[in-house]
Amino acid sequence: MAGEKDITKVQELVYEIKVEQVMCRDVIVVSPHNLMSELRELLRDKRISGVPVVEDGRLVGLVSIEDFITCLSEGKMKRRVEECMSRNVKCLYGNEALVSAVEQFDRLGYGRFPVVDRESGRLVGVVTKGDIVRGLLKRMEVDYHAEEIHRYRASHIFEDIIADKTTLIFQYRVVGKDFERAGETSSGLRKTLRRMGIPPTIVRRVAIATYEAEMNIVVFTEGGEITARVTPVEIRVEAVDRGPGIPDIEKAMQPGYSTAPDWVRDLGFGAGMGLNNIQKCADTMHLESTVGEGTRLEIGLHLNGREKHGTAHHR
Repeated sequence: MAGEKDITKVQELVYEIKVEQVMCRDVIVVSPHNLMSELRELLRDKRISGVPVVEDGRLVGLVSIEDFITCLSEGKMKRRVEECMSRNVKCLYGNEALVSAVEQFDRLGYGRFPVVDRESGRLVGVVTKGDIVRGLLKRMEVDYHAEEIHRYRASHIFEDIIADKTTLIFQYRVVGKDFERAGETSSGLRKTLRRMGIPPTIVRRVAIATYEAEMNIVVFTEGGEITARVTPVEIRVEAVDRGPGIPDIEKAMQPGYSTAPDWVRDLGFGAGMGLNNIQKCADTMHLESTVGEGTRLEIGLHLNGREKHGTAHHR
């Protein structure tokens, strides 16, 4: 198989794991009413470069070591934290996929992000690059043992069925704008395929492509369905939505292009890489869309190494 199809276990897991599963929950915080002078020992003893500022459980700002140094050099250590903190703080949400956090670390170059609850806005943790690495290593170890336990007779399911043609069909309903459950379909399909004994490299590609298709339905439409058909020679995933449609598919396929509104981007979605990531994972891809009616996406992954091709249409 071509090199671009070699999806690693780590690449698979960043789509599967949520930020809340790797973040540190024991967070050191300060009040906006604390004095800047009170941060001296805190920053020194805890060896941290910044502290979330919390009031009534909600994140209201962030004070960094740079803020502390500025106040120290200007002789303003008696100022309150709320006078010196940054109020426009980039956060992550606990229930968003880890892939969003990885993208934010790469794009912004930060050392850590506060993690807040999507509904209440309350601070629930902090995540660093080190937390992500430790979380991935732990999950890889757990998954390895789980795979050994669940390798049962399902891996021979096609051998046990006597028929001229066999297709297993798995159907999932995806609810639009339901960010709490976003990712459940791709996760469920991934677990099912693994227990069937489908090669791990194929499962990873299916999981990532399905996740991206699922998120497009959640972000841009009122809902839709994802159907996976598994045969002895291929896996075919179809995503159909009742949405606004795609006016310009060629433009939508460009990496980074997105029509997601600002509020969706603030939630950590709509980066404009979905269709491009799907195309990289799939052997075949067919996309058709009608403005005002919806979109149908079909992707195929061959189990016998055939060449890939794809088409896209809009009406």
